[in-house]
Amino acid sequence: MVNDECMSDVVDLLIVGGGINGTGIAADASGRGLSVLLCERGDLASATSSASSKLIHGGLRYLEHWHFRLVHEALVEREILLRKAPHLIRPQRFILPHRPHLRPRWLIRCGLFLYDHLARRGQLPASKGLPLSANANNPLNNNIQYGFQYFDCKVDDARLVVANALQARQQGASIFTRTSCRSAVRRNGLWHVELEDSNTGSCRQYLAKVLVNATGPWAQSFIEVQLEQQSPQHIRLVKGSHFIVKRLYSGDQAYLLQNDDERVVFVIPFGDDFTLVGTTDTEYSGDPAVAAMDGKEEAYLLQALNECFSTQLDSADILWRYAGVRPLCDDDSAKPSAISRDYILELGLGADAKAPLLSVFGGKITTYRKLAEMALKRVQAFLPHMGPNWTAEVPLVGGDIAGSGEVAYDQWLRSQAGNYPWVPRALLSRLGRAYGSQLGEVLGDASSISDLGLCFGVDLYQREVEYLIAREWARSGEDILWRRSKLGLYFDPAQVECLEAFVRERLQGGVHT
Repeated sequence: MVNDECMSDVVDLLIVGGGINGTGIAADASGRGLSVLLCERGDLASATSSASSKLIHGGLRYLEHWHFRLVHEALVEREILLRKAPHLIRPQRFILPHRPHLRPRWLIRCGLFLYDHLARRGQLPASKGLPLSANANNPLNNNIQYGFQYFDCKVDDARLVVANALQARQQGASIFTRTSCRSAVRRNGLWHVELEDSNTGSCRQYLAKVLVNATGPWAQSFIEVQLEQQSPQHIRLVKGSHFIVKRLYSGDQAYLLQNDDERVVFVIPFGDDFTLVGTTDTEYSGDPAVAAMDGKEEAYLLQALNECFSTQLDSADILWRYAGVRPLCDDDSAKPSAISRDYILELGLGADAKAPLLSVFGGKITTYRKLAEMALKRVQAFLPHMGPNWTAEVPLVGGDIAGSGEVAYDQWLRSQAGNYPWVPRALLSRLGRAYGSQLGEVLGDASSISDLGLCFGVDLYQREVEYLIAREWARSGEDILWRRSKLGLYFDPAQVECLEAFVRERLQGGVHT
């Protein structure tokens, strides 16, 4: 243990957890002039925040459970996030096939009418009915002859987390990855927090006015184990699993499939060459860090897919499986799918009514920005020098291109093609989507493809890898392939090992974020 004399200066907020909620709070707080330190025991977005369905959406199915406030808030946030990060978030057209034995047509029309009007729609078209004629462009079974079209948004979930962490750091926050919180105790009106560097095993103590528990599925255990206190909320862990297959159909549309159990399954384009299928809702009691799709979930998703699509798939067609654990507040719902995706912010105080602990329970990626605003409102009395709300109108890092929406983004990307005529179109498209206006930082002073250095596979070049290590906390090939770039599906084992060796060499050479 380090003596008090060796402790760092007091920070206003010390945040434990580097998922979407933790980095969102860090970005918001640092932009208000607060001193912020965030620690994450793994990589940014290495758990639930990178295991989502990759959507920014209102949650159409939540209307059936009467969660109107949650849907309204999510729809408002959908519009805000489209403006804030047009490179990471873009409109996604959905087709909802009508299956009369599940829900009558009038009920779906009513639900979509509410979905269109619960919040102001600025950038997305209204829903409509859609005859589904049998032709080469319709991948559905011939017995499905009618559907509905509506719009939501798709997102690169892990990069959204990184963008918030970058914004926090630009505003003065300290972001420590591979750093776990060993303990935190209240003393003399402050939090005394011990952090451990997982690479070196060294520990250091920090002082904080406010401690934020944004550990996602570990929110309850963090309070009970690290803090040795009783948790004010009981979390129900619900596993959501997805799989990826080769592109199932042409076209950029996604599908929302109805099931006999009243749940829905998304079928969404994933990159240029793949299709994402998910998700499940399964009660989970194990370690969230090792959650994986089981055989029952796989069979469930395959059945949902095969009941609606003419192309029939089986386990051999699955290229990648992933699962994430959602930390949902226990509301006594009988089914996991019926548990509210809303969040609860619990504020606990010490005996002297100081050193608050703010714990985040529940939530969804779509509402992370609003959650951050509400979190800071809860602790404002303890940090009266904080500035006002600001995040609704300011772009995220990389999102400050001229205008917003797909048209503005396409115009910006064309201008970048003029600035970098030597960059292949596919590479420029991927880099533009990943980094937005940070593209120049990634490419640096390169003026030819050879200036990008070694190619590790597909279109992943040395210069991008060095940027990710130096600027975006990447510490392994996995960080780069599965979270920063989404190129993991293209790499063979030999290419992965080559990349891993390069990253290890750079880190041993003293590269620091």
